Amino acid sequence: MQLLEGKKIADEILRDIKEKIKLQRLKPGLAVVLIGQNEASEIYVALKQKAAEAIGINFFLYRFSEEAEGNKIIEKIQELNRDKNISGIIVQLPLPKKLSTQKIMDAIAPEKDADGFSEQSKVSPVFPNAILQLIKSSGQDLLGKNAVVIANSKEFGETMNKVLENEKIKSRYILAKNIKNSLALIKNADIVITAVGKPKLISGNMIKEGAIIIDGGISKIGEKVMGDVDFESVKNIAGYLSPVPGGVGPMTIACLLENVYKLSK
Repeated sequence: MQLLEGKKIADEILRDIKEKIKLQRLKPGLAVVLIGQNEASEIYVALKQKAAEAIGINFFLYRFSEEAEGNKIIEKIQELNRDKNISGIIVQLPLPKKLSTQKIMDAIAPEKDADGFSEQSKVSPVFPNAILQLIKSSGQDLLGKNAVVIANSKEFGETMNKVLENEKIKSRYILAKNIKNSLALIKNADIVITAVGKPKLISGNMIKEGAIIIDGGISKIGEKVMGDVDFESVKNIAGYLSPVPGGVGPMTIACLLENVYKLSK
């Protein structure tokens, strides 16, 4: 099995952005809206801040409690839309269940949509783009391959499907809650993408020999950061695997900051 080490690719992207920001004398600004106290979200936001500041992107964090009303969050986003110091805005997902993710995401102006969620956004969707770049780093011929995306939401599943189908990869998504009814589909997939946040969700007996496995899940048990894939059980079956940490996470941050740089120009 070959590890798809996203950190190495991400480091190259970040070095390139840092140099361009310096040469072009830009002052990009990234605003992050964080609602509630989701542990995985806290991990990701801290990593985004560290990477942004290291390459010359100003970082602004706006926190809201779990009980915050949607209209108050939208008001803040609209204020950030007007702020000339902010090049890109993201809302860290997932949101508390009482909030409408769609309404809050729609409040971000397309020209500041750093995550690339809006159809009118000027940049590519970050998380799917990071996953696609990792798949391509396997060096395999992807034409006609079939993929399965295991997701917590239909929004991510549908977006990931579109990104893969644009590359001529056949793709279907399943929700994590329906995984037991989809084992045959997963077993037949050349590419398995999981982004659930549940340790050991994917084990070796669930995957096809030689498959490309992209682990986009993240959770924390004690001090240990874990993905969705049971590494020990898949390592002698999968052909390629993105590790956690060091796989999708660094790539996602690099793709996000690349988008912020593009929006600042």
